[in-house]
Amino acid sequence: MNYRHAYHAGNFADVLKHTALVAVLLHLRKKDAPFAVFDSHAGRGLYDLGGAEAGKTGEAQDGIARLDAAPTDQPVLGTYLEIVRSFGRDHYPGSPLIAARLLRPQDRLIAIEKHPEESRALTAALQPWRKAQSILGDGYARLPALLPPPERRGVVLIDAPFEAPNEFEQIAGAFTKAWRRFATGTYLIWFPIKTRNDAEALGGELRAAGATKLLRLELSVGARVEGRLSETGLLIVNPPYGFAAAMRQTLHTVSPLIGHNAPAKARIDWLAGGE
Repeated sequence: MNYRHAYHAGNFADVLKHTALVAVLLHLRKKDAPFAVFDSHAGRGLYDLGGAEAGKTGEAQDGIARLDAAPTDQPVLGTYLEIVRSFGRDHYPGSPLIAARLLRPQDRLIAIEKHPEESRALTAALQPWRKAQSILGDGYARLPALLPPPERRGVVLIDAPFEAPNEFEQIAGAFTKAWRRFATGTYLIWFPIKTRNDAEALGGELRAAGATKLLRLELSVGARVEGRLSETGLLIVNPPYGFAAAMRQTLHTVSPLIGHNAPAKARIDWLAGGE
């Protein structure tokens, strides 16, 4: 499976991963101390929902487009929707732009993208933010060398495109190297659920690497559509206090809106540790 961002921008998986990213960043902003954000597979930053790639799949229609009537009075969901809507109905911001919008003057973002054309677009998209930097390179290889950040506070997002058959193994290896250098950071690791064995094995690899606080989020939108993802997950290492409760509220609100012919099903459980 190839999960290049442009083909799936704004779908239900983006809703899950990006609300979770917002939840973590809102928590980090509670303290004046600076933080850093690292995005290992950043993509191009901003996606045209009317473009050829997004139009080929139409997945945004079953994701962000279904949240038009969602309430905005919840901190996480409201902030996420405010950011997304600020780019207009025909565009969807990827994780680096969502993170950039939540940076304060003392914070910074490092966004890594290995495809030259995507990286050039990302650099242009991040120009308004002085503390946001894009790097052309392999996120798996570049990430460990950037850690630990001098800020000593931060979040690492690993949102791989799953272009390679051994992507789960690469994620586990990259996390292990990063964790050895920055064990106090929060890690958000996205994965598609095609087989339950791969999803379970990844959680086991993170625990084996040393993760002692590990939360799993999953979201299923129901019956499979040929060639289209219907179930996705997110592993969060060192989730901040209150994160699980915030995401339960968010997913409780979002799930009835984005399921296929029935409410989507959300699952939140601790694989290690807990609050």
